[in-house]
Amino acid sequence: MTTFDGETYEPARDGDRLTAQLERVKTLMLDGRARTLAEIAERIGAPESSVSARLRDLRKPRNGCLVVERQYVRRGLFTYTVTPAQRDGWLF
Repeated sequence: MTTFDGETYEPARDGDRLTAQLERVKTLMLDGRARTLAEIAERIGAPESSVSARLRDLRKPRNGCLVVERQYVRRGLFTYTVTPAQRDGWLF
């Protein structure tokens, strides 16, 4: 099973880059701290639009079904937190 999909996705061109971005976002965000897209982007060296896409990817079953929560701060600014999924008292 591939990690990524979509009309414009080309595995040879995009696979390694997107996989590396996904791992950097996951590693950073699993500390449970709330961060804005700009803060995440600066820390991992990727555009904010890519960070947003990788956060969506983390919600998918093939990428761990992580819980990605978005909290409103002000005037269109949000922070994001990532935690492992929990089902029936078990962390996944």
